[in-house]
Amino acid sequence: MKYVAMFYDTLAELAQHKLRTLLTLLGMVFGVGAVIAMLNIGEGAEREAMKMIETMGLRNLIVDSKTFEEQELKEQRKHSSGLTIRDGEIALASLPFIEAFSAQKVIETYTIFSADGQSKAEAVGVSPSYFDLSSLTVAQGRLLTKQDHIEYKQVVVLGNNAAKQLFPQSEALGQHVKINHLWFKVVGVIYNPMLKKSEFQGVKLGNEQDQLFIPLNTAIYKFKRKKLSSELSSIKFKLVEDVEPTLAAASIEHLLTRRHNDVDDFEMTVPAQLLAQQKQTQQIFNIVMSCVAGISLLVGGIGIMNIMLATVLERTKEIGLLRAVGATQKDIQMQFMAESFTISILGGLIGVVFGILLSEAIALYSDWAVSWSLTAIILSFSICALVGLTFGVYPAIKASQLDPIEALQSD
Repeated sequence: MKYVAMFYDTLAELAQHKLRTLLTLLGMVFGVGAVIAMLNIGEGAEREAMKMIETMGLRNLIVDSKTFEEQELKEQRKHSSGLTIRDGEIALASLPFIEAFSAQKVIETYTIFSADGQSKAEAVGVSPSYFDLSSLTVAQGRLLTKQDHIEYKQVVVLGNNAAKQLFPQSEALGQHVKINHLWFKVVGVIYNPMLKKSEFQGVKLGNEQDQLFIPLNTAIYKFKRKKLSSELSSIKFKLVEDVEPTLAAASIEHLLTRRHNDVDDFEMTVPAQLLAQQKQTQQIFNIVMSCVAGISLLVGGIGIMNIMLATVLERTKEIGLLRAVGATQKDIQMQFMAESFTISILGGLIGVVFGILLSEAIALYSDWAVSWSLTAIILSFSICALVGLTFGVYPAIKASQLDPIEALQSD
């Protein structure tokens, strides 16, 4: 009851100086708000990064065929036929740390349309394992099968965006799409993971939603391709558990380089390495923002100390009177500590609300991902309360050490 009464007395005292109290609160409000917004954005960025890396596959390695000018390509083809299915098969057979591989061939298209619309989407031939290695799931219908691949079937799975363009007023499943000179039956539509960004560490992601997937054999043998172009556009390797991706990448690169007679006609992407770079960048961002937010809280703490010291001077006679009627030094300390603590608590509560609103505003206007973190709220609020207590100690001690007689005689 004693502490409850002290809390109400503290609120009453602060209410007598509303403007001064509000100005003192602002430093804590901005500090806590900045910490919460920074940590929420950091958490959101990390989750979004994981979501994006899942589309690439954390345990995958991606080998892409390079593009060259015609004259340079002619010279290279004297020594290397480019990226082929055989490259993937030999890597799988000779390297024990490769669990599976998928192949992709981008088709040179000049028209894609249906009875209801047309699209500028990209048509690609893929092996049956492509969807599993790319973490793609079906929203409607089914994915391509091994049988589709073997029988050169003219079936297609649409990305979500491509489906909307080709069939804006109806369901795509079961209908037909013409790619260049061939008609394909729609057997499935890919689920859209709703990624906020289309790039991750310079690598384009999420373009599957703007693609049409057909069996790889159909793409290779039923469509014309540019003269001297490689058989495949890319190969994706899935690694077994507990294998270091960078070491595996070096082994695969060495194997392919030997198969291609030392011709530099492919490039490799290591998603795990990209994620590590993203985390390092995010860590630097968090440290810098934490320092900025910490400085704001420090300024707020100095503001609390400044106001409390001014309050000690204003209430010198009151302190003398309290000591005269029996209040101990500890009682005076507790009263002033309660006031500084209450200011910091109020500033922290308002700061939490401000931080949440600030996070929402940043997410709305910058299109950044934001994830709510209870840890961020508890951490920032605790630091705020600690700052209030710490910076309230000196004014409280100074008030308790006033001589009662001199305090009563002060003007």
